[in-house]
Amino acid sequence: MANNETAIEMFVGGLVLDPHSQHPVVVLKDERGDLCLPIWIGVAEATSIASAIKNLNMPRPLTHDLMTEIFQELGVKVQRIVITDLKESTYFAELILSVGEKALIIDSRPSDAIAIAVRAQAPIFVAQHVIDQAKMNVPLVPPVEAASAEAGQEQPEASEQQGAEPEDSDLSTIDKGKWKDILDDLDPDDFKYKM
Repeated sequence: MANNETAIEMFVGGLVLDPHSQHPVVVLKDERGDLCLPIWIGVAEATSIASAIKNLNMPRPLTHDLMTEIFQELGVKVQRIVITDLKESTYFAELILSVGEKALIIDSRPSDAIAIAVRAQAPIFVAQHVIDQAKMNVPLVPPVEAASAEAGQEQPEASEQQGAEPEDSDLSTIDKGKWKDILDDLDPDDFKYKM
């Protein structure tokens, strides 16, 4: 992202299940709730984001829990994350970290960056040109929760991976029942905004 470009702070507004593809979607919203940015993500990342929001204690640390613990042990602070680009339906993000006086910018998938930001209580920003581009390419119809999916509502898929379904597209290897239980257990009050 260019140094002089503006970015808008957004918050995790919800996790939903696309009624057509059955893939999880993380929904980012701005402070007023006027802007909505859906990003199709993998089941593992959705589980990680949901578990952090619900403060669920997993029997073993998830990858993002482990990364957060390593950051804490090494004195690394997560300053913020920025969703920096949207190219060919693929979102790009950066983790902005600091170690003492040194700043680090690490390339990341948005879902991983969001999962870490939620744990670190770090702000989430989206570059203005990404929001503008998403408005042009993706009709931002507010997504519906899996339990209340409206029949026939079409939603475009802008995922993290170029020209492909989100990671973990082989859902036969994922414990969908467990993820669905976590998703169903989420309450709109768990998020900054109600769905």
